[in-house]
Amino acid sequence: MITNPILPGFNPDPSICRAGSDYYIATSTFEWYPGVQIHHSTDLVNWRLVCRPLDRASQLDMRGNPDSCGVWAPCLSHADGLFWLVYTDVKRLDGNFKDAHNYIVTAPSITGPWSDPVYVNSSGFDPSLFHDDDGRKWFLNMLWNHRTDSVGGNPKHPAFAGILLQEYDAGSGKLIGEPQNIFAGSDHGLVEGSHVFKRDGWYYLTVAEGGTGYEHAVTMARSRVLAGPYGLHPDTFLMTSKDAPDASLQRAGHGQMVETPDGEVYHTHLCSRPLPGLRRSPLGRETGLQKCVWGEDGWLRLAQGGLVPEVTVQSPDPESRRTPPVAVHRTFAGERLPDEFQWLRTPHPHRLFTLTGSALRLHARESIGSWFEQALVARRQEHLKFRAETTLRFEPESFQQAAGLVHYYNRHKFHFLAVTWHEQLGRSLSILSCPGDWPDSKMEFPLEAPVALPGDGPVDLAMDVDGAQLMFSCRIAGGDWRRIGPVLDASVISDEGGRGEHASFTGAFVGMAAFDTSGSAIAADFKQFGYIPEEA
Repeated sequence: MITNPILPGFNPDPSICRAGSDYYIATSTFEWYPGVQIHHSTDLVNWRLVCRPLDRASQLDMRGNPDSCGVWAPCLSHADGLFWLVYTDVKRLDGNFKDAHNYIVTAPSITGPWSDPVYVNSSGFDPSLFHDDDGRKWFLNMLWNHRTDSVGGNPKHPAFAGILLQEYDAGSGKLIGEPQNIFAGSDHGLVEGSHVFKRDGWYYLTVAEGGTGYEHAVTMARSRVLAGPYGLHPDTFLMTSKDAPDASLQRAGHGQMVETPDGEVYHTHLCSRPLPGLRRSPLGRETGLQKCVWGEDGWLRLAQGGLVPEVTVQSPDPESRRTPPVAVHRTFAGERLPDEFQWLRTPHPHRLFTLTGSALRLHARESIGSWFEQALVARRQEHLKFRAETTLRFEPESFQQAAGLVHYYNRHKFHFLAVTWHEQLGRSLSILSCPGDWPDSKMEFPLEAPVALPGDGPVDLAMDVDGAQLMFSCRIAGGDWRRIGPVLDASVISDEGGRGEHASFTGAFVGMAAFDTSGSAIAADFKQFGYIPEEA
């Protein structure tokens, strides 16, 4: 059986493709580097991260990108013996403009080598590439209209001005012909995230609508001609949770269909799991998968009927079982960063961290929350209840230097247990916290006073998160764990905390951070990191 979400934690906008008996899903990574997560499965039940293809400056440089910008809604496909990855690098979030630049990279294997990018256009985000059966290729993206008094597109949401279609010439790496606006969307509005699937002479178009919050939906339309006109599905939507507030999987929308070798159909979708009693989703937008069936009328519908996605779904092989979660302990003894970790924005990670052979050394740079060089290495929170631990050796000499354990969403939403320096206490512990009260977010210091740290040896730091509650603790020289500070609100480290789900698009991370606003780039050595989910 398939248990949703199949990719827990921040994994939104899932694009799925099949190559032989192998399935691959690409998801958005926004400001986290390297760009785009690609997971692999052979049974649609168990998935493993196999690569993040955008891993060098020629492909992606997000220094200066605002929070929740960067890589939006990639599209992964397989044709002509190549994997094709289409992605957007969004440079602006607030205001009328987005500055969304679309690119294509290719590779002979899912693990690469991935090519340098071909620039395609900047007319809107959420691009996709459709390979028609006559060998022609077509590029689609939503059209962004920056005019607030626009008369185009949906009158309620004029910025989302429809889905553009234009032929792509792979030989020259250029769009050819004139772009055509082929679909304005339904009355639900906010049309984006388009994908095309061809069956029995019909072109089926699925799009995301309603925004990425609790009104999100997958809308379907079809046409005998690729350029349209497209007629809406009799139910308008293929799936949505917008009218099911008690459903386990909320915010369902934005996905793509795939056929198994035996002709069964599944459709990915993003979703979220709000905390009980709260409309806050610390795990961000996750990836789900639903089984679908073709009706006698030639329209696709959820196999269970209705529109609401389910947690448990029949898999192609009824015997497949999901591998249970396990605790993960890293000692950083290797030459490369373990796969689950990422950093922020920069294609030059050597300025942020190095692996010494016995530790992960962070080179403290700009302040926590910087959009340029922030020494923060973290992994996704994948469970609502977990414990994280690390061992830190750090000798600050100024209050401008700090390193420690962080629960992080963006510059407006984090809790940071930091080893720092105090004029009277010397080396000490502090908590830096930002509760997400945008636009007036100000950092808070939940400790009544810094906690002195004896000696100059390593310090063990831990956090325990249980739903909306977070507690920090520390341990010195193998002694007992000591709780540090009050219970903190972990629910603000979520999409909906602060600005809300229509302006925050990632998810909670837990990891290690260091800053040195004096400019000295002091080193902080993290000997180990453990992530222990409740289920393990």
